[in-house]
Amino acid sequence: MSRIGKKPINIPSGVTVDVTAHGTVTVKGPKGTLTQDVNPDITVKVEDNDVVVTRPTDSKRHKSIHGLYRSLINNMVIGVSEGYKKDLELVGVGYKASNQGQVLELNLGYSHNIFMLLPEEVAIKAETAKGKNPIITLESIDKELIGQVAAKIRSLRKVEPYKGKGVRFVGEQVRRKAGKTAAKK
Repeated sequence: MSRIGKKPINIPSGVTVDVTAHGTVTVKGPKGTLTQDVNPDITVKVEDNDVVVTRPTDSKRHKSIHGLYRSLINNMVIGVSEGYKKDLELVGVGYKASNQGQVLELNLGYSHNIFMLLPEEVAIKAETAKGKNPIITLESIDKELIGQVAAKIRSLRKVEPYKGKGVRFVGEQVRRKAGKTAAKK
């Protein structure tokens, strides 16, 4: 039984949800518009001020996609009303970040700078304060896209456990390891 799938999605004021006959859900809000194709087995209905997702049978496949599509639609409703924001921190000597429009330039201790073109849907801001680690702020209405972009940036220099250097999310706890100890003579 999918407990997540059974929960109705509350539609905040200023947000409209449209469901087409082909199974496409369109969510419009103050921040933008998102669309999602839904599996033909799953039915999506707008009742009063709620979106209800139902499945035809209790088979394992239907149970799994029931909760999935409910979560995807819920993420779309939150995205167009509030939006999503992720902050990445660059920890390491000489690590820098700057952006010109949608192009992010990173200096992560390699022999070359890394230039990354970000999608138009993601707003980017790179800040470098004196004495603090550079911070990259990503904002978008699409939760999946912003997570994918943040993971790609993070994968360019993963946090290592000995010194804690690398790209990490702000507030992320890194498990540290003790280094080598000198041998006794």
